[in-house]
Amino acid sequence: MMQRLAWLLVVALCAALPATAQERDGPLRIEITEGVIEPLPYALPDFVGDGAAASEWGARLSRVIASDLSGTGLFREIPADAHIGRITSFSSPVQFSDWTPVNAQALIVGAVSVDDAGKLMVRFRLYDVFAGQELGQGLQLVGTTDGWRRIAHKVADQVYARLTGEAPYFDSRVAFVSESGPKDARQKRLAIMDYDGENMSFLTDSGSIVLAPRFSPTGDRVLYTSYESGFPRIYVLDVATAGRRVLESNEGTMSFAPRFAPDGRTIVYSVTQGGNTDLYTMDINSGQARRLTSAPSIETAPSYSPDGNRIVFESDRSGTPQLYIMPASGGEAQRISFGQGRYGTPVWSPRGDLVAFTKQSKGRFHIGVMRTDGSEERLLTASFLDEGPTWSPNGRVIMFTRETQGAQGRASLYSVDITGRNLRQVQTRTGASDPSWSPLQK
Repeated sequence: MMQRLAWLLVVALCAALPATAQERDGPLRIEITEGVIEPLPYALPDFVGDGAAASEWGARLSRVIASDLSGTGLFREIPADAHIGRITSFSSPVQFSDWTPVNAQALIVGAVSVDDAGKLMVRFRLYDVFAGQELGQGLQLVGTTDGWRRIAHKVADQVYARLTGEAPYFDSRVAFVSESGPKDARQKRLAIMDYDGENMSFLTDSGSIVLAPRFSPTGDRVLYTSYESGFPRIYVLDVATAGRRVLESNEGTMSFAPRFAPDGRTIVYSVTQGGNTDLYTMDINSGQARRLTSAPSIETAPSYSPDGNRIVFESDRSGTPQLYIMPASGGEAQRISFGQGRYGTPVWSPRGDLVAFTKQSKGRFHIGVMRTDGSEERLLTASFLDEGPTWSPNGRVIMFTRETQGAQGRASLYSVDITGRNLRQVQTRTGASDPSWSPLQK
């Protein structure tokens, strides 16, 4: 059974809703602290449009925004058929008395216009219904009809940030391994999609097995491992052009498990040579490599801290795979995992406060998190096979690979918040594994 731990998010004013705005202290805001209560109810009428075509785009945009917000588990949309008021003009004053009876605490209104060249202009405002005031300033976004979903994600990001005070994550992408074909002849291609599974495209062909894509800090490049030469080698790929190059490796070695440093110029990775596996760093421009570890054990799955000063990695130097942290320049490593079971694939949170990992214990696989000193370990999931966590840009959600019994080896992507609540499958066109979440797009 899936373990579900308490969600550490409190929705201000939901537990005991005030009768008037004056009875509430401060503006409408979701506070992130200890506790569990209901999601914040919001109303999102379809964005009004200038003409039939614009109205259709307004309806599409509104549905994606609602999907983003409600998908977090923090917000609950009030259905349109429960609305008393109607928004027919973006410039007309909001009648807040139409929205309090349906218990809407936040109201999102918007307008859309589109020209013959496909230029899309979107305006929106966010209101605190019970205070009867706008939260922040209205915003205007301009794009094209081809990029309409991204505009919707940007609007949702603004609403999320204003109501939580936290960094958003909807306008981001995920690189992953797309899997197709029967289990005994599985084809694996590198693919990319929006964080919600839409706008999927392939970055590599089906000619060779690829593994473990990892985004650069700016989201413009992806590292991955390919077996096209017969041995694992590391490639760096330009996301915009799909142009790629292999990173130099010594004859007779196998290179894999790469990850970028925060500076975007250095990578850390594993090298197997002569039956031994150690960690190395490389300047990807010069190709100059430096060895970080030298031990008879297996060192792999490295991940940098956000400040670039430390590396967390997996090692079996204690007899079973466990998690260790060492300086980014190498040196003495400190073990941080001490629970029963085998630990692997550690990834440092963008916030710097947690490490996510895969754990195998008593025949089950888990995605978990712990503090960087190894304290406060919490298991977020439990399944036949869960592995390979990756963090959302704001460090609040984890995406991972899940394989269920009877699925004939077909993998899927799932996401879960950092306390185990709001487990959701990410819909993809094909089987999917090895996700890597990008930073917010520029």
